Amino acid sequence: MHLLTGTDSSESRDFVFTPQSIVAFGSLVIAEGCDHSRSISWVHAWTVTDGIITQVKEYFNTSVTVTRLGHSQSQPSDQITSSVRAHHHCQPVWESSLSNRGGKSVPGLVLAL
Repeated sequence: MHLLTGTDSSESRDFVFTPQSIVAFGSLVIAEGCDHSRSISWVHAWTVTDGIITQVKEYFNTSVTVTRLGHSQSQPSDQITSSVRAHHHCQPVWESSLSNRGGKSVPGLVLAL
């Protein structure tokens, strides 16, 4: 945080964002990378509209999971009825892989599509 806010007084304040993986889910683009020397992992979630990045969310040292929300319909097994019950479910489609490389526990976050 000190590096990003400019309050870091060390000589090597440069932080280079070099993605190690990039994946897209419709208009959401996820880029992930890390700085091994500082034990920092990062995930960027970009919203792209008409080829332009319109929103950026940035997560440091956080385990990020992207899920797709969906609906499934099933008939209750304990009742014979014509009504159909809808169930919500989350299907994980991507999970960060670099957040655990620092050897420390990090918070988890779920982004739903």
